[in-house]
Amino acid sequence: MREEGRIDYIEIPVTDLVKTREFFSALYGWEFQEWGPDYFSFSDGRTDGGLRRADEPAPSSGVLLVFYSNDLERDFERVKELGATIGQDIFDFPGGRRFHFIDPAGTEFAMWASVEEQ
Repeated sequence: MREEGRIDYIEIPVTDLVKTREFFSALYGWEFQEWGPDYFSFSDGRTDGGLRRADEPAPSSGVLLVFYSNDLERDFERVKELGATIGQDIFDFPGGRRFHFIDPAGTEFAMWASVEEQ
């Protein structure tokens, strides 16, 4: 049953659906459903979402999706190997560490790890 007030779906505007699908398929093993040339849906096993074609990447000053990592240094290298660029190197903050990356289609994301996990 869906709960009122909880985030139910995440939709990400991207300039290149195929590049973004390939990136997240390789990074996390996500599977996608194509709904025509302008929309792909996905589920990461916990959250459902979609990629919708956009003329420009989401602005870096907008909402930031942050992924959790069990090994931040491994994933820092992995996103670069998969074609992302680093927007902000690994830095400490109270309770953890994180970095920002821009996927191959130009959308910014972040990844973090708890200090307890390191």
